[in-house]
Amino acid sequence: MAAWETVTLVLGEESPLPESAADVEGLVRRLRGHVAQLGARTPSGTPVLLRAQRLCSDSVPEGYMPSRVYLVELAEATRKLVTHVERGDPGSMRPQRRRRSWKPRIKMLRGAVFAVALACLVWAASVPRT
Repeated sequence: MAAWETVTLVLGEESPLPESAADVEGLVRRLRGHVAQLGARTPSGTPVLLRAQRLCSDSVPEGYMPSRVYLVELAEATRKLVTHVERGDPGSMRPQRRRRSWKPRIKMLRGAVFAVALACLVWAASVPRT
């Protein structure tokens, strides 16, 4: 939840860009902490995790625009990692939930009824009339 809040601070529609370099450093530090925590819940080698870790290992660029661009890229990578962990993508280390029983879709039921009706029609037409 805290990761979503930090990502929203950076990527939110109404969120202004940080004014000072210290603000950028603080947000980058928070995002790096979230990536480290989420990385513990994600198998190593996952492309989403590798990209986020690569961005975390880079230093914050000098200058107003480059530092803000880096901050936005890091926030987007963190958002993708959070989404990956929450969805429980294959290989995620979240505890497995019980599987639900399989329920056929309505189209499958209609198709089965149609097939049975067609089979009955063919069978009825093939019976000799007396």
